[in-house]
Amino acid sequence: MDPAGIASLADNSANFANRLTHIKENHKFQLNGRKGHREENPANGLAHIVNEIKGKHQLKYVYVWHAITGYWGGVRPGADGMEHYESKMQYPVSSPGVQKNEPCDALNSITTNGLGLVNPDRVFSFYNELHAYLASAGIDGVKVDVQNILETLGAGHGGRVLLARKYHQALEASIARNFRDNGIICCMSHNTDNLYSSKRSAVVRASDDFWPRDPASHTIHIASVAYNTVFLGEFMQPDWDMFHSVHPMAEYHAAARAVGGCAIYVSDKPGNHDFNLLKKLVLPDGSILRAKLPGRPTRDCLFSDPARDGKSILKIWNLNEHSGVIGAFNCQGAGWCRVGKKNLVHDEQPATVTGVIRAQDVHHLATVAADGWNGDVIVYSHIGGEVTCLPKNASLPVTLKTREYEVFTVVPLKKLDNGVSFAAVGLIGMFNSGGAVTAVRYVEDAGVEVRVRGSGTVGAYSSAKPARVVVDSEATEFSYDDGCGLVTFELAVPEQELYSWTISIEY
Repeated sequence: MDPAGIASLADNSANFANRLTHIKENHKFQLNGRKGHREENPANGLAHIVNEIKGKHQLKYVYVWHAITGYWGGVRPGADGMEHYESKMQYPVSSPGVQKNEPCDALNSITTNGLGLVNPDRVFSFYNELHAYLASAGIDGVKVDVQNILETLGAGHGGRVLLARKYHQALEASIARNFRDNGIICCMSHNTDNLYSSKRSAVVRASDDFWPRDPASHTIHIASVAYNTVFLGEFMQPDWDMFHSVHPMAEYHAAARAVGGCAIYVSDKPGNHDFNLLKKLVLPDGSILRAKLPGRPTRDCLFSDPARDGKSILKIWNLNEHSGVIGAFNCQGAGWCRVGKKNLVHDEQPATVTGVIRAQDVHHLATVAADGWNGDVIVYSHIGGEVTCLPKNASLPVTLKTREYEVFTVVPLKKLDNGVSFAAVGLIGMFNSGGAVTAVRYVEDAGVEVRVRGSGTVGAYSSAKPARVVVDSEATEFSYDDGCGLVTFELAVPEQELYSWTISIEY
């Protein structure tokens, strides 16, 4: 390893040994702060940074990270002003199975250096005072990390289950008291003690971290979070983690977030963004076309291995108000190595894989279809830009090369009273185009009325060319492709404005 890499590992190890010494910010986050001096005026502390972020940069929400024990190494015992938390040094004991499966630098550092564990009977006081101060500075919520460490600290506290229960009850009580809208994201929290002790927490990381410099991590990231969601999505809102919009795998990650039904956030270096990509996810007002459910693998993917069997496509399905969406991914080529104890590329040039898209891939599609739906759908492919009519039980072949993806909008087909078949696709420049369609109403002997939010190119399928398209009572120019039946027209709104359009398709 090069010296820079060794230095980086050493820095990380030292960071994992650090302990919290105060609930307030240090001098680095204070206005005109200097080392060794604590600013007593709250307005000159964290609040001045939050006010600048929200005022100057128009950010609506600011969250703060903290470990469930305060920091990686807990709370320093006896620190000035922290004595009443009764923190004591403990040394984590990890199970042999965990150590054998995945040795962890963070855990090894904490095990060696110890962790200052707040007395479980005093932990509500700790959380409440910490969160109350953050809320007073304008913070809207917290991302609570390193939750799994509690399962290694149960000795002397009635066991790991009781310890986790006490900490989570205190944590959620403090969140409810100090942050409106249940402002918490849970992270490193997949052990059952944490999951089953979480009664109010709603958002949980369902993946490993986004590792921008690890080529083995990207395909397995998407596969693992989709399969984890089969379980987690039943009682939590899975969080797919951040990604970089400027990255060789950026579109791949972005497409997965679009079908994941999750919040979308990026960790780009400031000023280093691919806005053309981000505009496929985010509308001008900052909102996203979020699907209704947690994104899960389709039924025919549940017992395949799309990361290493050399033949399977991973398909992830979701629902919108009036359509379904399927993300198809070639995840082959990398996976967990039981010898190396990490994700490794096992095939530098994995084979092209093939599969099929069917209406049945989208569970509950009938619940968003119009009355009398016969099972026929329209499928619109985001990259290919193709419209395909799929009769009931028919399938659409899909072929993906290594690290390729495609997103399909699946819309139930409606036969109008005049004999024309129609389906509203949505904003076709977006990954989840159907998420823009908020309402569809079929007008007897007149046509269709559609509500669409956002701006860009709107697409719809029509088996016959419309007589005209009317947007908010004004006729607009449109194009019609006789070959595939695609109707397209433009919606343009001012930047930063949330706008919903009423569109009439008349025949």
